[in-house]
Amino acid sequence: MGAIASLRDLLEPTHKVSHSLLEDHRRDMQEALRLKVELDAISEAIQRTKQEIATLHYAGVRGREMSRATDELGAIVMGTEAATNSILAASEKIDELAGNLAARISGDDKEVAREIADQVISIFEACNFQDITGQRISKVVSAMRFVDERVRQMIDIWGGLESFKEVETLEHPDQAGDRALLNGPALEDEAGCTSQSDIDALFD
Repeated sequence: MGAIASLRDLLEPTHKVSHSLLEDHRRDMQEALRLKVELDAISEAIQRTKQEIATLHYAGVRGREMSRATDELGAIVMGTEAATNSILAASEKIDELAGNLAARISGDDKEVAREIADQVISIFEACNFQDITGQRISKVVSAMRFVDERVRQMIDIWGGLESFKEVETLEHPDQAGDRALLNGPALEDEAGCTSQSDIDALFD
């Protein structure tokens, strides 16, 4: 009995050590499983990001959706500036003619000429919208170019555009059905499009 008791005393520490090692192993496994869940979530987020980037660069017309949007906004600024300059030039001419007319007439007619001059001043004031609008659109264009540059840097980090060719792109809702035909006016430097001057020439 004494020998058995001695043997039990020898085995008891081993049992405690084995139990402690088992608990440590169980905790390590739980931590590893939590880590795997986090890594899977990160991997899924990276894949979604790559899919969005691939859609930006491979879907749509020549894969330049972001660049085209900034070009379109630039065209808006130029178009409104040209239209505003034409309005201002015509208004200045009207103002000059109204001043000449007011110098030649009298009575109620003179008041009408002055009213025309006052309305021309209102046109001048309203044309200030172009400067404010141009500044705001320029800020938007700068922000879009900043985002585009960051996306391009992410592409370079992942090995360039070649690494995105196998990534499935998302379907763009505007590229299906009748919406695909609604492209709006073409940009001046856009190849393969009929210019407005060519269209006007058909009616000459």
